[in-house]
Amino acid sequence: MTKKMDDNINLPSQIPIFPLPNALLLPGGQLPLNIFEPRYLAMVDDALGHPDRLIGMVQPMEEQDNLFGIGCAGRIGYFQENDDGRYMIALNGVCRFRLGGHDLTESGYRLADVSWDEFAADMQDPLEGIADRDRMFTIMRRYFAARGFDADWDQIERSEDEQILNTLAMVCPFEVAEKQALLEADGMARRADLLITMMEMALHEDDGGNDARH
Repeated sequence: MTKKMDDNINLPSQIPIFPLPNALLLPGGQLPLNIFEPRYLAMVDDALGHPDRLIGMVQPMEEQDNLFGIGCAGRIGYFQENDDGRYMIALNGVCRFRLGGHDLTESGYRLADVSWDEFAADMQDPLEGIADRDRMFTIMRRYFAARGFDADWDQIERSEDEQILNTLAMVCPFEVAEKQALLEADGMARRADLLITMMEMALHEDDGGNDARH
């Protein structure tokens, strides 16, 4: 069975999934991947054989042989095969999903039952954005300076809210559980609040705060 949530993309009830820690894909974002394991090379081959070209990104839980229950599907928007047999691909984030049962295929990757219903808003234009851009940029500048990150601030400030939030959430070195919280956040305003809180906590720890991670 296939569910159609807009005029361009069909969201099937089963998709291949790629469990990968700290690899965060968000709707509207882009995730480059270097594929080299035989089972995942086969997964990409199979995905390219379908019109939807979807792969679901899911994070494994830390220190457990389990997966988080919510992931994000991406459509293969770029593909290149290298001379050594590796694939370089880029996934364009489409929609989050709730993970159901999953089984190994003969090729060794997982094929999962997924549900899209509760994330229908991912397929629509955002209705909200960053509530306080000045505060966001102030914290970002401090966080980037503390981490030694270079940034084109003129370009960043000209970017749309969704692009800023997606890029920030994907590239910042947050913990697996923190990245999962960003994925599961409902709406850009909530995601922006979480990002600000996470950056502020990291800066507080850098300053010798008492709530440092162990």
